[in-house]
Order: sequence, then structure tokens, then C-alpha cells
Amino acid sequence: MAKKSGRNGASLDGLCVQILKMDRSIRFAGIANKMGKTIKTAYRKKSDHLLTEDESDLSTIESVLRMTTRGDLQSKLGKPIYSFTLYEKVKRTTILLDNDEYPVLMVSFNIEADHDSLIKNKLLPLLKRWIE
Repeated sequence: MAKKSGRNGASLDGLCVQILKMDRSIRFAGIANKMGKTIKTAYRKKSDHLLTEDESDLSTIESVLRMTTRGDLQSKLGKPIYSFTLYEKVKRTTILLDNDEYPVLMVSFNIEADHDSLIKNKLLPLLKRWIE
């Protein structure tokens, strides 16, 4: 299978790995297609898997659906940028990518991570460069 890439040619694999390298508190990065199928993932370590493969697939489908339905209010609220969920064991964000084929990036963080700073100061600028 050919590597999918952003407009600058960086591969999805490379993007997931780059995200993990940003900060030690980032546990996981994954990209899903518009149908909710996970296309690429990267985990910091094997023990970072909190969900089974089936649970992970379901979570990805739900993330894509939720992010897609947020677009329904786009004309009034503006384009969704990211959503965030705090769980007891992990923090998780879903970021809307400017890509019709691969619209969603999911990233999870350790519970103590300063996720807001990481998203705004590292993830979003990286994604902007990746898309350009």
C-alpha cells in the first residue's frame, strides 16, 4: 500500500512518529479515514494500549462520527478545530485535519500532561506545516 501524505509529502506514518517525538506525555497518535477506519497509528510503548483492537476500532468510528457531526453547526460557530475528553486514566483529543480522505487525528496523553499547551503550541503548528 502506498504511503499517504500531506500536501508537503510527509507520510502519515512519519506524522504519527513525529507527534510521539514532541513530548514524552504523548502516548498515542492515530489517523482515521472518513469511514472511521484507523489507517495509521503509533504508540509510545506496548503498555500504552488501554483498549482491545475491537474497542479501539469502535472508539475511532465514534471519534470520526462526532467530529463529522460538529460540522453541522460550522456556519454558525466556525470550523471545529479539536475536541478534548478527560478520562480517569488518559486524556484524549480529536483534531480535524484539512484532508478529505483522512479527516481525523486522534492523540492521547498521560493524565498529567499539559494537553492544552501541547495541542496549541506543538500539534496544531505541526499539522499546519504538514498540510502546507
